[in-house]
Amino acid sequence: MADKTPSKQTGSGDGTREDRLKAALKANLARRKSQSRERAQSDGETDKTPGSSGQDKDA
Repeated sequence: MADKTPSKQTGSGDGTREDRLKAALKANLARRKSQSRERAQSDGETDKTPGSSGQDKDA
């Protein structure tokens, strides 16, 4: 156990890890927002048009 040397990544490596995680989080959020917009557009496309609200419910 005394043979193990402490890793040197704790100093400068933390910054790169944080940058990497920040970039991954940003990309993930962008992807999820895009998916959400696509779903809302495909699901609510007919609901957003003024003439089609209620047509499906009456039929």
